[in-house]
Amino acid sequence: MGFFNRLKTGWALTKDSIRVLRGDPELAVFPLVGSIAGLLYVALLLVPGFFLASSDIGVLQYALLFVLYFGSTFIASFTTAALMHETRKAFRGEEPSFKSGISAAWEHKRTLLAWSAISATVGVIIQLIDSQDNFLAEVLASIISVGWSILTYFVIPVITFEDVGVRGAIARSGETFKNTWGETAGATFGVGIVTILFMLPVAIVAAGIVVLGGLSGGALGFGGALLVAASLIFVAYIFTATLGSIARLALYVYATDGERPSAFEDVDLGTVPE
Repeated sequence: MGFFNRLKTGWALTKDSIRVLRGDPELAVFPLVGSIAGLLYVALLLVPGFFLASSDIGVLQYALLFVLYFGSTFIASFTTAALMHETRKAFRGEEPSFKSGISAAWEHKRTLLAWSAISATVGVIIQLIDSQDNFLAEVLASIISVGWSILTYFVIPVITFEDVGVRGAIARSGETFKNTWGETAGATFGVGIVTILFMLPVAIVAAGIVVLGGLSGGALGFGGALLVAASLIFVAYIFTATLGSIARLALYVYATDGERPSAFEDVDLGTVPE
């Protein structure tokens, strides 16, 4: 699949994801709640993080890093599982709801907690390797990071829709990606390009607002400009994060059911290998 075909597929996948979100805009509430909860969680760790950052206690620093990764991953995974559960209902023409999504994610809380612990452990290991003042270590950390991302690409939908434990979910995710790697990689690449093309003008506008706020003089004007710019970027992030989860679920449904969801009639994902 060439570059332009990937872009075309990604654009079609993004366009159909927008159609799904337009029909059920309440789906965006899940990443909104997850993002706010994640920011609050990180804020709670700022004070101990500040004191440990100024010390030489490496073990405690990595312990705090593990806690940061673990909590952030669980919050993101939990709300993404809820979003995907309700998005699949939207695919079937049913009415999604916030309560139903949270209840569905809660049923898998133990697996999501185990997944978060494993993901945090891998994250700390990658950070340990990357922190070495060695070019080969940085390359190794990058390779592990990319490989882990590929292996666990479908972990959340697998946990949400299949009755497996965390080890089974990771294995099943890797198998699913392997079976449709060309279509999944191509479509994901295309969605990523489209997302960048969408976020770029938003970032430019936000930067322009900050510059104008600074030129206006006064801390109040600059602070207000920063707030507006940050809000604009935050809204754009919620929008693109929701679309990304919808598109990933469409790929998962395609990979496991062998057919596209009806809302993605414009997307040509090829043929699922036997």
